[in-house]
Amino acid sequence: DRAGSISTLDSLDFARYSDDGNRETDERVAVLEFELRKAKETIQALRANLTQAAENEVPLQERKNYKSSPEIQEPIRPLEKRALNFLVNEFLLKNSYKLTSITFSDENHDQDFELWDDVGLNIPKPPDLLQLYRDFGNHHVTARDVVDVSVGVEDDELEAATPILGSIPVFETTPQSIEQCLIVQKLEDQISVLNSEKWSLMEQIQRLESEIDFLKNENFAVSTVYGVAPHPSSKQVPVTVSEGNGRYLDIKSSENDNKHGNPEDTSLSLSAEVDSRTAKDDTLNSVPCKETEKLSSCPPPPKAGVHFDKPNRKLSPAFHQALLSFCRMSADSRLGSEVSRIADSEKSVMLMLGRCLPHIVPNVLLAKREELIPLILCTACLHPEPKERDQLLHILFNLIKRPDDEQRQMILTGCVAFARHVGPTRVEAELLPQCWEQINHKYPERRLLVAESCGALAPYLPKEIRSSLVLSMLQQMLMEDKADLVREAVIKSLGIIMGYIDDPDKYQQGFELLLSALGDPSERVVSATHQVFLPAYAAWTTELGNLQFHLIPTLLNKIEKLLREGEHGLDEHKLHMYLSALQSLIPSLFALVLQNAPFTSKAKLQGEVPQIEVTRFPRPVSPLQDVAVIIGSREQLAVLLQLYEYQLEHEGTTGWETLLWVVNQLLPQLIEIVGKINVASTACVHEFSRFFWRLCRTFGKIFTNTKVKPQFQEILRLSEENIDSTAGNGVLTKATVPIYATGVLTCYIQEEDRKLLVGFLEDVMTMLSLSHAPLDSLKASFVELGANPAYHELLLTVLWYGVVHTSALVRCTAARMFELLVKGVHETLVAQRVVPALITLSSDPEISVRIATIPAFGTIMETVTQRELLERVKMQLASFLEDPQYQDQHSLHTEIIKTFGRVGPNAEPRFRDEFVIPHLHKLALVNNQQSVDSKRLDIATHLFEAYSALSCCFISEDLMVNHFLPGLKCLRTDMEHLSPEHEV
Repeated sequence: DRAGSISTLDSLDFARYSDDGNRETDERVAVLEFELRKAKETIQALRANLTQAAENEVPLQERKNYKSSPEIQEPIRPLEKRALNFLVNEFLLKNSYKLTSITFSDENHDQDFELWDDVGLNIPKPPDLLQLYRDFGNHHVTARDVVDVSVGVEDDELEAATPILGSIPVFETTPQSIEQCLIVQKLEDQISVLNSEKWSLMEQIQRLESEIDFLKNENFAVSTVYGVAPHPSSKQVPVTVSEGNGRYLDIKSSENDNKHGNPEDTSLSLSAEVDSRTAKDDTLNSVPCKETEKLSSCPPPPKAGVHFDKPNRKLSPAFHQALLSFCRMSADSRLGSEVSRIADSEKSVMLMLGRCLPHIVPNVLLAKREELIPLILCTACLHPEPKERDQLLHILFNLIKRPDDEQRQMILTGCVAFARHVGPTRVEAELLPQCWEQINHKYPERRLLVAESCGALAPYLPKEIRSSLVLSMLQQMLMEDKADLVREAVIKSLGIIMGYIDDPDKYQQGFELLLSALGDPSERVVSATHQVFLPAYAAWTTELGNLQFHLIPTLLNKIEKLLREGEHGLDEHKLHMYLSALQSLIPSLFALVLQNAPFTSKAKLQGEVPQIEVTRFPRPVSPLQDVAVIIGSREQLAVLLQLYEYQLEHEGTTGWETLLWVVNQLLPQLIEIVGKINVASTACVHEFSRFFWRLCRTFGKIFTNTKVKPQFQEILRLSEENIDSTAGNGVLTKATVPIYATGVLTCYIQEEDRKLLVGFLEDVMTMLSLSHAPLDSLKASFVELGANPAYHELLLTVLWYGVVHTSALVRCTAARMFELLVKGVHETLVAQRVVPALITLSSDPEISVRIATIPAFGTIMETVTQRELLERVKMQLASFLEDPQYQDQHSLHTEIIKTFGRVGPNAEPRFRDEFVIPHLHKLALVNNQQSVDSKRLDIATHLFEAYSALSCCFISEDLMVNHFLPGLKCLRTDMEHLSPEHEV
């Protein structure tokens, strides 16, 4: 009976409890066994049939050649190759050639070396190579019984055989019939004579063609070029006849048809039709293929126009033929035929290369196959047969299994050269199909080649193909390909396509591709988008007039929508995507401003511009490099920049529509967007700061001072009367402050610019402090500026202004801002500027100012390594904890506990063990005696957080027993009474 399963419905097999349950099971098993046996028999039969079919794959013509020439080895069959591959790989693995085995497996990627059945169906596995080698010498061929036989011959047969007996091998014992040998020799002699007759006929045909051509063209030079005499008595007329498939026959006449030949014995005539028109084309279909094969066994005759001395002998052509047969030449094979015939024209060479290259390529090392690219390309360019050209281009794209960067560059260079040579029609018909076939290839290197080819070939394709087929191919690869490198190449090719496309209907498709590329998860793809695709698309957008009316407004609207929808969680990735795209469009926008400026048309048409000597760029070049590329040259941009700044300074924006759009529409919308950003989002503040910095640097200092700063200042309204103004304070607490400070006021670094930045930060600090507003906007400014060491001195100057301010609120703000600055400032500045300021504030008459210095002191203990500096800070903290005047300062104790919990895990171990943990123990002990429950719970809650952080650190046994556990016990006592959920 079957055992029931507790996890399946087998446990509910009620049939087992019936009388006939076992019998039904047995019958079903018998049926299944029968079906299985029949299936196996069917599989075996199919295996046998398929194996037999695979064995018979050798073409008919090749089998004929091998039978007629036994010395030529038959090429390896697919089944034999797979079997040998398996045995070779097995030998390599058994003998520890693992790297070689891996390489061998890669080169035979279509075969599974783990499974012998993959070799062929129904094929038994032979012994390994070593066993085959050892067993090879043990094979013996059974000797056959032989009998000596004597026969007689007729006299005339013996005489007929006399001239060619020298060609008959002599055996000590002759098992065959001598009579049969003589008959064979007689037939061979007749064949030689007939061959001579064929050569003679071919000579007459060629002579007649030459005479016809001579008569038609009245050109007596023909006989000189081809070495053909105008009468039939020539002793030697060599000629070359080319078949349509590119195979060649060299034909040589005998000295005299009647001198040595026997016309009566001639039984073979040349069945060929000659067309004089094909003779002009150097492709004569006068010799059928079978005749070519027979004639190819003859030795190659001399080239036309080349004459050799003939011996003054009276030997028959058959005897000469018999003698020459001992020269071991192989003209019957494919390679032998190619070697024995020399092409005599450009077209013949192309035909020969087209036949030979497919056999050469597989036998060249993978690492050196790029050396074949010039041959393949030239042949593909010039070959007359479309099918052969397609095969050669297929070889080119499949030349290397996984081409590396250099190899792909070489192939692409060849593709471009091919395209320049053959023109757009053949590029579309011959090269593009090769790309399309490999668009889903399993190797990313091959798909990478396809993506790169689409861009490289873009200038040489028909324009309707660029905007339809190629664009669709790239779009498909961008959406579907999983390899970052491939999508990166797709983006670069899309950029090239955008530089050549001229169909306005494709604008929206390009915009969708742009958004997809900007949102790609790969940083490589996004970088390529900003570097190549976006500038090219922006240039096309500018030509269509859509840059300021569609592209930029659309991106701004998407940003505003994000901010509206992101009140409870902003998608910072999308914000970065859109804003970075806007930043990359700044060069295109500035180029459009210059191109549409009033002075540009005057300069072009009338030359009515101030004569300014252009010696260098009027301002730093780096932000304007992209603009120079768009404009055309650095020199032209330099002229336009000087005219631009002259116009701004003296005439403003009068008559300047594009610049007016920037000033009156773009800037106000950007500043409004900035006011909606969450100031706590460091990433967003940084992105917008970089955008405004790039905008101001590109449009210049005059534009920044006269157009950008006034708009920000109007919004911020920094004046004493606005201290109590709700609107003013509302703006000062938003991201407008840090973005204006770090994105606009830091663009230029002259002394007056630095003074303006210092004054702005001092005013913001003062106004926020006096109005009791949150300090987030000021902190964001310090964080963004503090990331650059060049601004550390400037920020310390601002803070010192706060240290000596008359208002305790401002001094308190300055004390808290030191905490942000300590982490990035060099220890020398900390020792010379920060610590003295904090020591000054720690003795401030206002207790709130003193308490505000504690976080900064803690940060110093966390980041600084100088022993003397640490001791000074330690002494100051100890005075806060041990001075009786602070005994009842609840706020001070709370701040110290929070600071210990924050910096304790990262502080110096000695400071943590000797100072932090013991004082936490004391504070916990004192808190047990606190009579006010609210204060006691507040301190206990902060102690709980501090102990949680410190429990992750290494604590010695003595410290654990003497301070850590006793402190926790005190804390538990508080929690039992005030917060039972924390007690657990």
